Amino acid sequence: MTIRQAKIKDSERIAILCEQLGYSATKEQIEQRLEKIQNNNSHIIYVATLENEYVIGWAHAHISDLIIIPNQALLFGLVVDKNYRNNGIGRLLMQHIEEWADILGCEGVILRSNIKRQEAHLFYEKIGYTNIKQSVTFYKKLSSQE
Repeated sequence: MTIRQAKIKDSERIAILCEQLGYSATKEQIEQRLEKIQNNNSHIIYVATLENEYVIGWAHAHISDLIIIPNQALLFGLVVDKNYRNNGIGRLLMQHIEEWADILGCEGVILRSNIKRQEAHLFYEKIGYTNIKQSVTFYKKLSSQE
């Protein structure tokens, strides 16, 4: 297994893994999103692949300069194919995210996890993350995007 930065050719497998995470996305949508952020140094998307380049997991993070706290990396998503979980792949992806964030001068990594994802919470705690707060998420659809 190899961990490397995501490429456009990974779009189909990334979309399939998005579904496993509970988010619907087409290959084309993932291609468009990757094209927009692949040259943005404040984003990183790593994929875990088998020897044949078959993507079995991905992690996406972003460096965020905030006025209220020192520079942080925000984890936007982490998923490992359900057929390959509990083999250390998620841990390896997170290690790459943490190393990337450290190199870019971040004080830490922040992530949010749905309250229903108890198995994920146990995973994050096992690799050294601490639940620092509970919050409620709000959303408003912008009329210009309808």
